[in-house]
Amino acid sequence: MPISHVYDTFAKSSKGRIMHFDVVLEQKNPDIALNSAKKWLATIGETNAVVNQENCVFCHSAETSEELQQQINAQGYAIYTMEGCPS
Repeated sequence: MPISHVYDTFAKSSKGRIMHFDVVLEQKNPDIALNSAKKWLATIGETNAVVNQENCVFCHSAETSEELQQQINAQGYAIYTMEGCPS
């Protein structure tokens, strides 16, 4: 399994809800992680969500699951959702 880099990310929705998710990338690059977080937020209708470099930080590197690797192959990044994110 490939190694990917995980960015622990928090965003504040337009309604004030905190969303916690990981951005998973093949390359270790904080700018790409932040841009990927913003792209994903737009896909879930949260174009006005607040996320910045202070809330999107490198956490660790790990082997990537097949599901996350498929997301990376399709869109250049993967999102692993946690608290406050839509299902």
